[in-house]
Order: sequence, then C-alpha cells, then structure tokens
Amino acid sequence: MDLSQIAGPEIAWLVLALLAGGIVAGLLAGLFGIGGGAVLVPILFELFILLGVPDDIRMHLSVGTSLAVIAPTAIRSFAEHRRRGAVDMAVLRNMGPAVGIGVIAGVVIASRVDGSVLKFVYVLSALLIAAKLLAGSERGLLGTDLPALIWQRLYGFVTGLGSTLIGIGGGIYISAFMTFFGRPIHQAVATASGFGPIIAIPATIGFMWVGWGAAGLPPSSVGYVSLLGAALIIPAGVLAAPFGVRLAHHLSHRKLELAFAAFLILVAVRFLVNLLGA
Repeated sequence: MDLSQIAGPEIAWLVLALLAGGIVAGLLAGLFGIGGGAVLVPILFELFILLGVPDDIRMHLSVGTSLAVIAPTAIRSFAEHRRRGAVDMAVLRNMGPAVGIGVIAGVVIASRVDGSVLKFVYVLSALLIAAKLLAGSERGLLGTDLPALIWQRLYGFVTGLGSTLIGIGGGIYISAFMTFFGRPIHQAVATASGFGPIIAIPATIGFMWVGWGAAGLPPSSVGYVSLLGAALIIPAGVLAAPFGVRLAHHLSHRKLELAFAAFLILVAVRFLVNLLGA
C-alpha cells in the first residue's frame, strides 16, 4: 500500500492509465452527459489492487474517488451545454431535489454494506446501461412528453441512490429517461450533464465522511476518496469534456454507444468473476 514499493515502470503505466481514464471520462461527460464513472470505477479498482488496498474497502474507495473526479468534469460539461442553450432547466429544477435526497440515502447505504454489494450493484447497473446503449438512444419511446411530476421525482430519487452506490454522475439514467419520453437526444444529453454536480458533490463529501479513519486506506486519502487518484484524473477530464460536447453536437452517437456498451459488458464480467472468487 506504499507507492515506494511499486516499480518505476508500474508507476508509469499507472499514471498513463489514470490520465487515459480521465480523458475518456471527460469525453463521455460531454458526449453522453455522463460523468464517466462507469469507466473510472474499474480503472481505480485495478489501481487500488496494485496499491494493496484491502478488498473490504477497495470498492468503496473506487466509488468515492470516482465521484470526486466527476464533480469538476460534470460542471465543465454542463457549462458548455448550457452555453449552447441545450439544457432544459425545468427538468433540473423538478428532479434535482429528489436526486439529492437519493444521494443522501445512497451514502448511508454504502456506509453499511461491504464491497461485494457495491460490486453487485455495479454489475447489474453496467448490464442495464449496456442494454440501453445496444437498443439505441432513439428507441423504446414510452410517451410524447415527460410523466407527471411525482414520477419524475421518484425516478430522480432512484437515480441519485443508484448513481451514488456505483460512483457515476447519473447522466446515463437521465438521458435515457428523457429520450424514452420523446425528448431530442441532444437536449437529453445536455440536461443530463446538469445532474452530475448534484450527485457528485454531496456524494463525495459523504464518502469522505463515512470513510474517515477507515483501516487500510492508501496515502493521500480523505475517507473513501483518494486525493492522489483524483489529482491525476481531474485535469485530463476537465480538458477533455469540451471536446466531448463538440462531438455530441456534430457526430452520430451509434458507434460510440456500441463501443461503450461493449466496454461495460467486459467490466461487468470482470467484476462478476471477482465476486465469484475465480
């Protein structure tokens, strides 16, 4: 668990992996309105294996650090989308408070369960997201406009809860929700980006709090948040986010959706193997 025990080439590859993860997270934040946590959590998980972090807190640390990275990346992505006038602020106002309550519930639950539960939730969520991406953004229409406010808020609560447990910004769930009810994909992606900060900021603080003083944390950690990991990933993610926004407004999403779905399936299998002790 000491960086000094890691060989020079391993450190170099580790830094490159974190920077690459930050770039991919930033691109995804802009392109799909998500925070990139689905990419970051497995990268961080492998990092913490290398650092010798105990298995019982490894997933908590991966999720908490992912959320810390998402916050500034999501703010940058949201600012870019809003500057283009693509964000539906009414959806943010209607669902934002319920999402925040879901985040609080997620932090409380995360503090009371072990890492295997978080892995299982991640596997299930990754497979559901992959299924949505494979189906396509424009399919599965459930209506011509968003449902009644109570259903929006209920969905917002579930989004905040689930996103906190697996370390993502929740954008993939919001964009899916909006497209299912007839909203244009570009508006859905732009609006979804606004939920990243609502989820990531309070969730990061929560993971710092519930993990304070936990045994086995690596150096430079505050609770279940690795400041070292975040410091390497955040700059790359913030710089890459505007490029993802530009892609979102100029390119077809289909091939990227398929590639992202394939990645999520591979990660889900990786975690499932880990859960089964193979």
